Amino acid sequence: MGILKEFKEFAIKGNMVDMAVGIIIGTAFNSVVNTLVKEVVMPPLSLMTDGIEFANRKWVLREGVAEAEGTQLVEEVAIGYGALIEAFLDFIIIGFTIFLVIKFMNRFRKKAQDPEDKREVTPKDIELLSKMNQLMEEQNQLLKNNYPNKK
Repeated sequence: MGILKEFKEFAIKGNMVDMAVGIIIGTAFNSVVNTLVKEVVMPPLSLMTDGIEFANRKWVLREGVAEAEGTQLVEEVAIGYGALIEAFLDFIIIGFTIFLVIKFMNRFRKKAQDPEDKREVTPKDIELLSKMNQLMEEQNQLLKNNYPNKK
């Protein structure tokens, strides 16, 4: 019964919903990045390398042998390094995009957490901590003025 209760708390707190939304957005973003790499980045790169398509690049370790009718007797064994190059470009683009999104979000978070910036609404907990900090500094200053010899 304890596991069901924990799962219910997990699902109700929103963690599961946040995770599901993240996975769905990540999946959709993956298809956007795949299209970006295959349709936007790779064609100019292929053009710059005299029409070489990276997805088809490979090192053949053993040639395939075919019969006269077209059936394969021995399949080709090859290392497809072109697919690795495309996957690496996917990774770089995704990583850079996530970096930019997080940087953009952190900029807004810093503005929202600055209690002196009146353009943004400061969360109540940050506002309360800021006021507590000011009161403690005032109290320390009063103590220093009243007891100058003590540290």
